[in-house]
Amino acid sequence: MLKPFAITLALLGASTISTAGAVNTVGAVNTVGAFSHPAKAVTADTLEWSPCPSDKIGMECADLKVPVNWQKPDGRKITLKLGRLKATGTSKGSVLVAYGGPGGPGIAITQARPEIWASLRKTMDFITWDTRGYGEQFQGLSTGLPCAWTRVPIPDVPRNDADFGRLSDTNRGYAEACRLKDPELFANMSSADHARDMEAIRKALGGDKLNYYGASYAGFYGQVYARLFPNQIRTMVLDGTMSHSFADWEAELEKTARVNEESLGRFFTWCAKNDCEDVPGLWRKVIARADRTPVPTSTPNVAYKARDLQSFVLGRARQGTPAWPGLAEAIRKASKGDASGFVPPRGARYPDQSTGVTECTDWPRYANLKELTAATARLRKIAPNAGTANTLASASLGCIGWPVPVTSAPAPLPKGLPPMLGAGAWGESDAVADVLTQVPGSAVIHHDGPGHTLYIDNPCARNHIDRYFTDRTLPAKQTQC
Repeated sequence: MLKPFAITLALLGASTISTAGAVNTVGAVNTVGAFSHPAKAVTADTLEWSPCPSDKIGMECADLKVPVNWQKPDGRKITLKLGRLKATGTSKGSVLVAYGGPGGPGIAITQARPEIWASLRKTMDFITWDTRGYGEQFQGLSTGLPCAWTRVPIPDVPRNDADFGRLSDTNRGYAEACRLKDPELFANMSSADHARDMEAIRKALGGDKLNYYGASYAGFYGQVYARLFPNQIRTMVLDGTMSHSFADWEAELEKTARVNEESLGRFFTWCAKNDCEDVPGLWRKVIARADRTPVPTSTPNVAYKARDLQSFVLGRARQGTPAWPGLAEAIRKASKGDASGFVPPRGARYPDQSTGVTECTDWPRYANLKELTAATARLRKIAPNAGTANTLASASLGCIGWPVPVTSAPAPLPKGLPPMLGAGAWGESDAVADVLTQVPGSAVIHHDGPGHTLYIDNPCARNHIDRYFTDRTLPAKQTQC
C-alpha cells in the first residue's frame, strides 16, 4: 500500500492535525462547504463495463468522465477508471473501496489479493477506482498528473527567518516542477476532490446510498464525503486512519505527541522486564547528543539528527515485540556513537515523504517561524522521547511555500450522519474513535497490537465489517479483535 506523507506517519505512529484554532492555516480556502452542491450536477455516462487491462481475476473496468475542477462542472473533463467484481451470490448492493496512499491504485491492489473480499462478495458487488492524478507511476489507470513524484528527506526545522525563506523556495521548486505539467489538475487533487469523485461514482452506479470502505489515507476521503454529502451515506467504514474532523489545531497536535510518546513508553515498559532496562536512559542521551551533533553511521555521508532517530525508533516501536530486541540493540549501538542500526536496508536513508500534491491541500502549513518554533517547543515538552517526529508539525514543513492553497481543511462532522464503523491497531483505533464520537451510535473495532488497518489481515475485524455492510449490524461499541 502506498503511503506518502501523512499515512507514512500513521504507519510510524503519528496522528494528523486539524486546522482551526490558534495557529493560522496559511492560505487555507476550505471549499468543503462552499461547493458541496455544485451549481450544475454532473450527469455521468452510462457505465460500459469490459475486462480490465491484463485482467486475471474476472474484474471488469469502466471509464467515468468527471470535471477536473468541480467548481467548473462544464469545464475540462478527466477520466476515472473504475473496477468491479460482481457479487458471487444475489447482490444487495455495492461497496466502494479505497486503499489510501494517497494514490493507492484500487484496481492493481485488488487484483493482487482478490481473495480478501470473497466473503463480502457473497452478497455485495465490489467497486474500486484509481484516484485522479495518480497515473502510471502509481500503477493507476485514471487520468494522471504527468510529473515524477519524488521522495525527499523531511526538512529540518528552520533556525531563523532566512532558513524559513529558503525552505519555502525549496518546496515551491519541488512543487512547480510537477504543477507546470498540468496546473489545473495539480490544483484539484485534494481529499475534497476525491470525495466529489466518489459522489459521481455513486450516481453512475445507479444512485443508491453509498457504502464505503476507506483504509489509511482514504479514510480522509470518507470524512470529507460525510461533510459534503451527509444524506447519501448508508454505511461507512474508516479503517486504520486518523482524524480529519476536528476544529482545534493545538489540541490535536498535542494529542499526536502524546500518542507517539505512549508508543515509546510501551517499548520502554517491555524493556524493563526483558534485560534492556538501560535503554530508556541511553535513548535520552542519544537524542540529546544528536540534537548537538548528528550521530554517524557506517554508510558514507549518512549521519542522523535527533528527529531522524526519533522517527526511526517510533516506526520500530509500533511494530511490536518482534522488532523490540533489535531496536534495543540499535539504541545501545547509537549510544556508543554508531547509528548504523537505523539505516534502512534499501531506499531512502532518511525519514522522507513524497511530493505532497494531495496532502498539501488537505493540511495546514505554518505562516511564519514564530508559529513553528512555538509549536515545536510545546510538542517537545509533551513528548521528550519522541519530540516532533512523525507529526504534521514536522511533515507539513514540506508544504511551506506550496503554490496552491489549502482547499480541504479539516472540520468537524455534521449532525445527522448514520452510525459508522471504525477499526484500527495501536493508536489508530483511538484516533478513529475520536472521529466517530461525533456520530451517535457508531462503534470502533480495536486491535491491541501493532499493524496498519485491520480488514486485510484480521479475520475478526473483517467479519464485523462485512456484517455491517450487508445488514447494517454494528458490533459492540468497544469491540476487541
